[in-house]
Amino acid sequence: MSKGAPAAARSAAALAGFVIVAGLQLAVVLIALGLLLRALPGGFALRIGVPLSIATIGALGYATWRALHTRHRVPAGVAVSRDQAPRLWEMVDAAAAAARVPAPSGVTVVADATAALGERTRLLGLIGGRRDLYLGLPLLQALEPDRLAAIVAHELGHGSPTLGRWAPMAYRGRVAVGRTIPRIARRNVAGAVLRAYAGVYRRLDAPFSRAQELNADRIAAAHAGTAAAVAALRDLPALAGMQRLFHAEYVGPGWQAGYVPDDVFGGLLRVLAARTTEMAMLRARDPEPSGPWDTHPPLPERIAALTATDSVVTGAEPSGSAMSGSAASGRESAAGPADSARAVGDSSDSSKSSPVDNAVDEALAKVGAGEVAVGGATSPAGSARRADTGGEPGRESVPDQAPVPNRELVPDLPGLGRTLQAVAFPPRGRTVVSWDDCLSVARTSEMEREAEAALAAIARAVGAGVPDAAHLLTLAADGRLRAAATTLFPDAPPEEATSRIVELLALMLALAALRSGVARWRHSWTGAAEVVAVDGGYLDLAELAAAAADPETTEAVRAYLTQAGVDLSASAAESGSARAQVLGGLVNLSADGSHTDVLITDLGLLLVPGLPRNRRHESKRRLTRIAADGIPAGALLPAGSGSAGSGPGGSGSAGPGPGPAGPRSGAGAGPGADQPASAPAATGRSSAGGAAGSSVGDAASGRPDASAGGLPGASAGGSPGASAGGLPDAPASGSASGSAGASRHASTGGTTGGSAGSGGVLPRGGRFVSFADVAGVTTLPGLRKGWAIGLRDGGELTLRPALDADELPGGWAAWDEAVAFLAGTR
Repeated sequence: MSKGAPAAARSAAALAGFVIVAGLQLAVVLIALGLLLRALPGGFALRIGVPLSIATIGALGYATWRALHTRHRVPAGVAVSRDQAPRLWEMVDAAAAAARVPAPSGVTVVADATAALGERTRLLGLIGGRRDLYLGLPLLQALEPDRLAAIVAHELGHGSPTLGRWAPMAYRGRVAVGRTIPRIARRNVAGAVLRAYAGVYRRLDAPFSRAQELNADRIAAAHAGTAAAVAALRDLPALAGMQRLFHAEYVGPGWQAGYVPDDVFGGLLRVLAARTTEMAMLRARDPEPSGPWDTHPPLPERIAALTATDSVVTGAEPSGSAMSGSAASGRESAAGPADSARAVGDSSDSSKSSPVDNAVDEALAKVGAGEVAVGGATSPAGSARRADTGGEPGRESVPDQAPVPNRELVPDLPGLGRTLQAVAFPPRGRTVVSWDDCLSVARTSEMEREAEAALAAIARAVGAGVPDAAHLLTLAADGRLRAAATTLFPDAPPEEATSRIVELLALMLALAALRSGVARWRHSWTGAAEVVAVDGGYLDLAELAAAAADPETTEAVRAYLTQAGVDLSASAAESGSARAQVLGGLVNLSADGSHTDVLITDLGLLLVPGLPRNRRHESKRRLTRIAADGIPAGALLPAGSGSAGSGPGGSGSAGPGPGPAGPRSGAGAGPGADQPASAPAATGRSSAGGAAGSSVGDAASGRPDASAGGLPGASAGGSPGASAGGLPDAPASGSASGSAGASRHASTGGTTGGSAGSGGVLPRGGRFVSFADVAGVTTLPGLRKGWAIGLRDGGELTLRPALDADELPGGWAAWDEAVAFLAGTR
């Protein structure tokens, strides 16, 4: 018997305790009901006893089933068969043999930098089911085969029976509990007892959970080598962090603006090649626990355990058959703890010699030529490290379809990336463009949103519309702009008011130059984008803005810009397929007495008529689909509702809030909106007037800060099964919650003509209440708290939660932030 067998048995017994506790809870209620009926007169007790017992048993039984029912969400990805990638499957089979577990039934490549083993369990994991391995495409792109093998062996090793026959059940049960308990609704009558027992279960299971994770690490080290296993522990969270940065800074802004780059995963390779310093910093950093159900011990403890012991697991033989030469050399380099520690230090602290960077360089290098293709020309491969992407010398050069380091594992990895992009990043009405066009329109769209909010505030302060830079310069020339700034920021010192005026002017002058075609964006994979002249020359907009802020030189600046070809009255482009950013969602509310579901966006509230009572269990799925498809910012809304683009006070300015979302992202901000995932924040980095929206725009009737709490279906990143931060339940930031994403196009019930994303059609009977049209909000007292939202046209909207009200993950937090924002700015 294994030393871990008693601990495994205790963990499995604690898991079975959920069923026992649920049965005891039902028995206690029935006993209490029987005692109550015995205390009543016989005839009366007989008349009400049967229906009351049936109702009680039914309600509590259903609540218990709802609480313990395991929901299986299949991450979107591309299934890879044995015929399509025989070498990849050989690696998986060898890792399964090392872990003494059957090979998974399928391998699916997903969009996230993660690896996870998903199992379709029943009864909280007491009964197992089909097992599938999910591998992130970024891992196949950037990691060498020995590290990838170590990661796969670790995932399969979670269910290894080397710690006892009950160990597989203990692990899959832990995964199921970690996924199920956090999702028990607050109003579930059976939930309180089950949540309390979950705390007891977690304490009982914690020692064996730690032992299983360390055992999985030892299996990975025995299979791929200690150096490879330890380096993989560093590389995986670093890659995940870089992917989050990539989505936040590059994909998310364009996605929200209504555009999709034509090669998402190629862009990720470019970022990995350019940002070696950030990768080194992330490798050196210890990742924080993903959540209360994260089973992984601290990273230093895991590394110390691997480097301090011999990398041989009892009952598991090293299997070099699946290892490449690099894996074998990795084992040879792990001769002792000192050598292993040096190997880890080299992999985590040196950006020059890191195998991840070497693999990325290989992916970006043209085979046999040492060059990178750009269009039909070539340039030195080292130019992939350059910062600028503007078109003049220094523009970053990358291939459209570069070879990849793991091409022997997956024969056509670029083709697989294109197929995966169609599944994980479906356009849904967005326009597919090149990276340069996507980044340009995204940055411009962000600036226009900031400008709209700021001009709306200025317009209210001066009592007249301010649609463009020409009108703003007129206000600056006659002193009304400074008076407006004083009105908006009465407590700000004069120098701060001047600074904000200059920021706003710089923003508007940059927009006018871009709209006039005399300026363009120059992008960088390493730093901030900047506005330059069309020939790549430097534009000193800050100096021009400072001169324009002085009434004595404003007209001189106007004349100079006009002579340079800048049309100061140029209008913004049409919003097209731009999407509102979804912050959260609530289901089963009452809006003026009508059953309603609500999506909270950065532009306002989308009220969706509730489903019939017999279909209310579908409400959350429907609302998630609506949020995933996206809400077009310029959609034609039903009569009587506020328009997302109509500004307050008739200024003609839209009412979106102060520019890009903050550090927290909403479901609609990026491709994460199309799936249960942590969507990228729509936070672009640019050098043109980014602060104007956050200063003047805060006073506009815009939007609250974007909240990560409102991600529909956001994955619980701390659930067991994540390899240093991944989840089989829902990979983050790039994968949809359907086996192929096609189910998103199914009828949602209560929508008309297709999804909001595919045709710009909002749900039938839906009403959009723009934040720009809200005059105030009042919290209503009572047992069920409500809110009265006063509108600028004199109308009022009353919202109250129903008894069965529920939320998409983080929905109430997003609602509270929206209410606080409206209450504080009205």
